[in-house]
Amino acid sequence: MLPDSARTIAGDVGILLKLLALLLLIPLAIGAVQGESRQLMASYILTILLAGALGLLLSAVGRDEIPVDVGLGMIMCAVGWVFASLVVAVPFAVGLGMNFLDAFFESVSGFTTTGITLLQGLEQLPISLMFLRSFIQWLGGLGILSFFLLVVFRGKGVAWRLFEAESHKVPTSRPTPNLFRTIQILWAIYLGMTLFQVVLLAACGVGLFDAVLHSMSTVSTGGFSRFDASIGHLAQAGHPNYRLIEYIVCLFMFLGGTSFLMHYKLVQKDWADVLANVEFRAYVRLVLGMTVLITFSVLVVRGWPARFAELEETVRTSLFQVLAVMTTTGFATQPIGSVYFGAFARQLFLVMMLIGGSVGSTSGGFKVFRIVVLSRLFGRQIRSLALPRRAVTPLAIEGRQVDWEDVYHIGGLLFAWLLLILIGGLITALFSPHGMAESLSGMFSAVNNIGPCYLTVEEMIQLHPVVKLTYIIGMLAGRLEIIPIIALFRSDVWRR
Repeated sequence: MLPDSARTIAGDVGILLKLLALLLLIPLAIGAVQGESRQLMASYILTILLAGALGLLLSAVGRDEIPVDVGLGMIMCAVGWVFASLVVAVPFAVGLGMNFLDAFFESVSGFTTTGITLLQGLEQLPISLMFLRSFIQWLGGLGILSFFLLVVFRGKGVAWRLFEAESHKVPTSRPTPNLFRTIQILWAIYLGMTLFQVVLLAACGVGLFDAVLHSMSTVSTGGFSRFDASIGHLAQAGHPNYRLIEYIVCLFMFLGGTSFLMHYKLVQKDWADVLANVEFRAYVRLVLGMTVLITFSVLVVRGWPARFAELEETVRTSLFQVLAVMTTTGFATQPIGSVYFGAFARQLFLVMMLIGGSVGSTSGGFKVFRIVVLSRLFGRQIRSLALPRRAVTPLAIEGRQVDWEDVYHIGGLLFAWLLLILIGGLITALFSPHGMAESLSGMFSAVNNIGPCYLTVEEMIQLHPVVKLTYIIGMLAGRLEIIPIIALFRSDVWRR
């Protein structure tokens, strides 16, 4: 007999898998229209049957009678993400003939919006599979469980716990107090941004299919592309509007890294609140400051341009890569590990990977808000040197005092974040011939859900299975912010 906690988890995961089986009909239909191989079509059918059968089985043994607390919600969240990734790995394994670990890696990289890929020759791969990669990134951008809650609304207690477990663990305002209405608003904004980018890209001469794929990967800050050279392919192919397209992608990467609460306030024309938001101002300053530094470093490394057009290209390329790294989208017009960028820029890219985007956005990373809190905490410690020993100096942001429990959580999370990156870097160095910078950058990329690092796709494919498994854990831990993954392996949380 399964314990009540396991049966509760089984019930919700079962519903999630049945929903996933329905969504997989989309790439199946695309593949059928495109006349793709029988092997790939069979892999979709197998995946749909597997997801449906497993969903029915789990729903049959599931139950909803026990209350869902924070710990159980976190376990449910982690299990849901793992099962969804395992199921979607099947088309990559059966349809493309990848070994299952690599297929699982690709699937996890998609759902967590990391964007590390183990596939090459993307332009020659089946259209439906390219759609599937971008589609799972789009679903993972706002969270596959929030999508689940939107489609199959659960009871208030369960829904709140699932939403809290999957969303970022920082107290922030929501558009409305009602959870279901909040999720509706977030997904409406998300869908609207995606469609708007599709229209803009199509108007610039990007094919409709490519516009859809890259829009889903941009707004979700996932970064999967249909081209091996990513967005840089357009310039290489001589597309007449490649500069404008790069600026459009820059805009939507910036929006993807912005809190969706800010998007809601913009829709409500609440400009004052947006401009007064501490995290948004810090995010803008970081993007601008990093762009200036990267541009300057490129000019120093490559020499000052002789013509204005070359200067514009340098600024555009620097802005693009700063946004791609800062928002953890991971697109590229120039690979961040290429000779185009010097050692100074490559170190800054690692810092940007760690910081990430805003709380409540689709970005990965540690989040700008937490960096703001820690910087204010450091400033408070400096100011206290000139104050009496018993002086009370509260930590406040936007006129509101920050709860010390939240500060402790941020400090503990930062320690776990850096420890996980260090362990991953050490494992990479132990099981591969790569140096310190390359080894650390791989785990930086995985935990911060960005994708590009200082390892090439070929080198990533050749990594030892132990390293790939480490990166899988890192991607899931980074997307779910570590604690749900830890809860998954704690028996006391299960018992409680």
